[in-house]
Amino acid sequence: MSAGAWTIAIVLVVLLLGTGATAYFGWTLGSDVELPASAYVAMTLGVVFSLLVGIGLMGLIFYSSRKGYDEPARWSPPKEDHSQES
Repeated sequence: MSAGAWTIAIVLVVLLLGTGATAYFGWTLGSDVELPASAYVAMTLGVVFSLLVGIGLMGLIFYSSRKGYDEPARWSPPKEDHSQES
């Protein structure tokens, strides 16, 4: 592996460790906090809405792929109109 690949790998590992540490401390430091029922309802609605949007967008991707809308554009010359000539 080249030096650039090693640098990218090290940066990604550091970011992964930082994310893991943030998640761990966020989970353990807030363990004694009580949440009202409205917070759980809002979280549930947010998760359901996000899933619906994700499923809908994936469905549109599959639909457009099967209908041929994802094909590359091709140039076709304009058709000549010979109906006006005598």
